[in-house]
Amino acid sequence: MHLRRYPLFAASAGALLLGAPPAAAAPHSYEIVLDKLKFVSVPANLHKGDAIIWVNRDILRHSATSTDHHSFDVDLPPGAKKKMVLTKIGTFPFICRYHPGMRGTLTVEK
Repeated sequence: MHLRRYPLFAASAGALLLGAPPAAAAPHSYEIVLDKLKFVSVPANLHKGDAIIWVNRDILRHSATSTDHHSFDVDLPPGAKKKMVLTKIGTFPFICRYHPGMRGTLTVEK
């Protein structure tokens, strides 16, 4: 068989041999709970497009504020739940601006 006569077949065969590129992973949602003056369950292996749901189960007002003070700043009154989508790749240390001893880090990959 001459592949020159069947260009569609040749292209299809090439795609099957090489395999299709892997599909991008669907975004995930992760909860980070704030309780007893701590950030609990900070997830690893985050990806751009994933969502963080901040949940304040404490009786005190808290925030999740990036230490660069411009990547994100989420204010969380007692009982609040707020969603944030990760739009940047990198490492983002964060604190509670009301209780600076509360600290965590989000590491976001492609």
